[in-house]
Amino acid sequence: MEFTTVLFYIFALLLVVSGLKVITSRNPVSSALFLVLAFFNAAAIWMLLEAEFLAILLVLVYVGAVMVLFLFVVMMLDINLDVLRRDFKRFVPMATIVGAIIVIETALILWHGYGATVQPVRDTTVAGAAAATAGWSNTRIIGKMIYTDYIFAFEVAGLVLLVAIIAAIALTTRHAKDSKRQVVGDQVKVRAQDRVRIVKMPSEKTAATEAAEAAAAAKAAAAEAATAAAAPAKNG
Repeated sequence: MEFTTVLFYIFALLLVVSGLKVITSRNPVSSALFLVLAFFNAAAIWMLLEAEFLAILLVLVYVGAVMVLFLFVVMMLDINLDVLRRDFKRFVPMATIVGAIIVIETALILWHGYGATVQPVRDTTVAGAAAATAGWSNTRIIGKMIYTDYIFAFEVAGLVLLVAIIAAIALTTRHAKDSKRQVVGDQVKVRAQDRVRIVKMPSEKTAATEAAEAAAAAKAAAAEAATAAAAPAKNG
């Protein structure tokens, strides 16, 4: 048995075990970490198959970005595990049926793709034949195939992802009552006479102002009375 075959069985066993721990672990954070381990083992298998680009892509995109996002979301949501355990038995029959269908479909695909063929299927497309004759790397072959033969499917996939991003942003946007937002349509419709309005109303005096005015009036009256009383005495 070759050394690469031994490595394949080791990585495959770790991949299966980590996949089982993803769905059997009680802690969501532990499930996410086991999923990271599963991705690393899958990337190692891709490396054994000499698909370096796919292996690096799996580590960078899924482990480096998607799984980090999963961990942040799981840790920030603070999921109530008691509720999940309480409703687990209710979904077991439907989950078993769906899982059985997925296993059967995967087995049929693998049998049709690998079990029924003895010789490896060669790439008969123009890009594949040119890459085989030119001795290109698999990364260059993938890029050539995506941007020539499958460019329409690639653009459609990008459009679908763009729609999903816009829909996610639109669904998660919440307009709070206390927040003020700019509505351009309402600003354009505003008229000059509606923006400013002059209203005439009597001035309001506070109690302190009225008391101060009364004290000033009493002081002025007392001063006038003193002046009037002093005037006859001066004349006499």
